[in-house]
Amino acid sequence: MSLQAAEAVSPAAPVPADPLAQTPLHALHLRLGARMVPFAGYAMPLQYTAGLLKEHGHTRAAAGFFDVSHMGQIAVTPRSGDAAEAAGALEALIPIDMLGLGVGRQRYGFLTDEAGGILDDLMVARLPDRFHVVVNAANKAADLARIRAHCPESIDVALVPDALIALQGPKAAEVLARLAPETAAMRFMDVRRVAILGTACLVSRSGYTGEDGFEIAVPAEAAEAVAEALLASPEVLPIGLGARDSLRLEAGLPLHGADIDPGTSPVEASLAWAISPARRSGGARPGGFPGAERILAEMQAGPARRRVGLRPEGRAPVRAEAPLFAAEAGGEPVGRVTSGGFGPSLGAPVAMGLLPTGLAAPGTRVFADVRGQRLPLLVSPLPFVPAGFKRG
Repeated sequence: MSLQAAEAVSPAAPVPADPLAQTPLHALHLRLGARMVPFAGYAMPLQYTAGLLKEHGHTRAAAGFFDVSHMGQIAVTPRSGDAAEAAGALEALIPIDMLGLGVGRQRYGFLTDEAGGILDDLMVARLPDRFHVVVNAANKAADLARIRAHCPESIDVALVPDALIALQGPKAAEVLARLAPETAAMRFMDVRRVAILGTACLVSRSGYTGEDGFEIAVPAEAAEAVAEALLASPEVLPIGLGARDSLRLEAGLPLHGADIDPGTSPVEASLAWAISPARRSGGARPGGFPGAERILAEMQAGPARRRVGLRPEGRAPVRAEAPLFAAEAGGEPVGRVTSGGFGPSLGAPVAMGLLPTGLAAPGTRVFADVRGQRLPLLVSPLPFVPAGFKRG
């Protein structure tokens, strides 16, 4: 998930009784003609005047600008300045190698519970003086409380009030380099402090679209100026939650609360690659995180089910929660679709789902119940669209 974690888009969700929070870029969204919707307690842009399909295609071809300031940014800062102290505290919660994470680098990971389920997925970056953790908007209060409760008093754990901007697409590096030339040399998953328009920002080369790009944490008072400077480039269009969701789906990236949740282990979610070798059985520091017994056992013996890609054989999209069957008629459901929709880059519907391991091999034919009809789907490798990250 890079610094930008993906979350479900629910345009039909009822407006909550409490007033919606606004990001520092709210007024800019209105000036740009955004259609605003309630999302994770915030008023967020669903789409702009260009529309979802054009926004999606423009991100794949050039550069898209996303406001992801609703996300939670958490600073984990040891008062002693001893990064190993903070790394040890975080390793008790997150199954990745914090001690081995170099300054200026970040990793994808997750908070697991005692049963081995995924409470949230997140990004962790190591800075010279602290760790910077970015979590999903809907979970940020719970994540903050969990991290704080597991850290000693000598470590400060606090939300960072900065805005968070994502610039994604093959032209993103060219655009950002005009404002901050040093970002051009950054590799995928690099993180560094950079001055943009004279303001100190935290920039990572990452994203949740499958494209090359950056995420920029910028002080709230400077967010609009930085956003307008990026949008002034002809390669950049503003992108809403609708295209954000279709982009991450094509990239095969899981959505917390849909594809992954506390009922899903990292191994079932096909995310075992994110568990660092040092934390695995036989590693330097195996286990020691919530749910380790189940997760490490599944890594050795295999899980009962897996998250897979699905390609409907027809043109009809298959949506989340549709039950999956092994046969065209009869039998009980064997799994379910976890997210699905139309893949604009492919011109065809795509989906992800959970299936028994015996039915999870690419090319396996299964059936989804859609309004009483069983529609055929083929299990497909992920991602649906090749990633464009800058590796070297």
